[in-house]
Amino acid sequence: MNELLWYTSRATGVVSLALLTAVLVLGALTSGRRAPHRVSPAVVMGLHRSLALGTTTFLLAHIATAVGETYVNIDLVSAFLPFTSGYQPLWVGFGTIAFDLVIALVVTSLLRHRLPERLWKAVHVLAFALWPSAVVHGWAMGTANQPLLRGATLACAAIGLAALAWRAVSTHHDRDRRRAVALQEWS
Repeated sequence: MNELLWYTSRATGVVSLALLTAVLVLGALTSGRRAPHRVSPAVVMGLHRSLALGTTTFLLAHIATAVGETYVNIDLVSAFLPFTSGYQPLWVGFGTIAFDLVIALVVTSLLRHRLPERLWKAVHVLAFALWPSAVVHGWAMGTANQPLLRGATLACAAIGLAALAWRAVSTHHDRDRRRAVALQEWS
């Protein structure tokens, strides 16, 4: 049974990182920058939200199986409090940081209609810390003799970095209009 939990923890961790990367890519597309042609913003946003919830489900399974298996010493406190694990506290701590940020993002997203937009956006910017923390956790915790795990993490890192680079260099679709409004005199 313990071996099943170990493999389930690994598998759900890889799936969580892959889904988180997809959520990051879709988030970059919906952040007000230019979207690829023929892509409906409503579809992209809906997929972003749905995959974020799916990611959370796989992440909870990953944490539950990591805590439940007894091969290594990771307790429930370590799932919420970074760098407290009895096993690889630094690398597990990166995963804990990512999970804590996921909690903040999920809670504020569920309460988005009740929060000021600036607060929601400020918390949502934490995704830029969440994703790299998850990648570092996945890379460091991936076993060296399992190239599939390393390759999946490396692929997620490459895809995520490409999406972030695209977001950084793309312009707003209404850049000229924004500039004209900003230059107007207000009385």
